[in-house]
Amino acid sequence: MKVESPLLDASQTAARLPYPALVAEIVRLLDDNSVKVPERLVQPLAGGGSLFVMPAMDSQVAITKLITFTPANAGTPRATIQGDVVVFDIASGARRLVLHGPTVTARRTAAVSLLAAQRLAPSPRGPLLIIGAGVQGLAHLEAFAEGLGVPEVVIASRSANSAQALAAHAQTLGLRARVTQDANAALADCPLVVTCTPASGVVLTALPRADVFVSAVGAFTPTMVELGVGLCQHMAQSGRVFVDTADALHEAGDLLQAELDVARFPTLADVVRSDLIRPTGPVLFKSCGWAGWDLAAARTALRALVKN
Repeated sequence: MKVESPLLDASQTAARLPYPALVAEIVRLLDDNSVKVPERLVQPLAGGGSLFVMPAMDSQVAITKLITFTPANAGTPRATIQGDVVVFDIASGARRLVLHGPTVTARRTAAVSLLAAQRLAPSPRGPLLIIGAGVQGLAHLEAFAEGLGVPEVVIASRSANSAQALAAHAQTLGLRARVTQDANAALADCPLVVTCTPASGVVLTALPRADVFVSAVGAFTPTMVELGVGLCQHMAQSGRVFVDTADALHEAGDLLQAELDVARFPTLADVVRSDLIRPTGPVLFKSCGWAGWDLAAARTALRALVKN
């Protein structure tokens, strides 16, 4: 009997990407020498948007992520990221899955941040400061609550309604939550920080506490930025800086605008493959995104499909 390949909506995709399984798959992927990730195509679109075409493959699975990024949708009911991840079986060429692209993006990005925090954060219990209360803010809240047991979160957003909604959701998860209008001031109380804004301007400039872990995920082009130049330079001089992949050399807007030599910073693969001792000083993890993370999500979803 012919089985049609599943076309998964947002909730179905999320159900197949639990954070513990996704983090474990990312670790396996980083140790898989068959993984190949060609350079992604970023095609500018009229009106300031972009089309992303992101392929990746291993010895058994090939995926292509097709998404649009539309910054003008921020603050509207329309999502800034839309699209799909198409998953193929290499041996047969058959399509296995079509995953909801924005859900994959949100959950794999949060899982990468979570893995980095598990390995690198000097004070992994928080409190957690989240700057940006959109889709990525929600994903990182849920990932850090589940994966680190963070008991308290502070939320900063240019949208008061979004911040309050995310704080209310945090409370349903059993976390203490409050909203702040001054993210820089909140740094003094928060050793865990995630910046997940549209990266249209600097949102964090204050020098953080000595045991801070900052995961900066909003900026993924040379012109995008969330962190002030002085903050980035301070982290490079007084602490440790890590990047998600070597592609950050061309994409990490925060670090590039601070005129830092991105090539000298270790990657998440370097962290996973080594016996790195957890840093005791401040840590900046710059995440730009990579189709390999989408491949890890596809592999996680396929494992869940087989189990069912």
